[in-house]
Amino acid sequence: MIGSVDEVVVDCQNPAALARFWSLILGGTPVHRSDDWSYIDPPGWTRLAFQRVPEVKQLKNRLHIDVLVKDVAQASDEAAALGAVRVGAIHVDGPGTFQVLLDPEGNEWCVVRPNT
Repeated sequence: MIGSVDEVVVDCQNPAALARFWSLILGGTPVHRSDDWSYIDPPGWTRLAFQRVPEVKQLKNRLHIDVLVKDVAQASDEAAALGAVRVGAIHVDGPGTFQVLLDPEGNEWCVVRPNT
């Protein structure tokens, strides 16, 4: 083993706004170290940090967050009320149910409910 995860960092245009959004999704208190760096410490997970970069997001993420929920439709509605945007319909397949969403800067993420 080389090391352990210190934090997951999201490049963005507005770190403070994304920290506030994600704190409403995952919990934790937004911490704004500067105009260029904010973070949250969601309960039960590693730090999620937001770093200002000059360029805007242009392509699909190669990495995204799956948020485990009890009810995908309800969680999708709640996320949309906070500023998330739904991408397509709710998907149901063998492994479970999920809804693809975009955060306020267009980063893809999903609310998921695995089949158990």
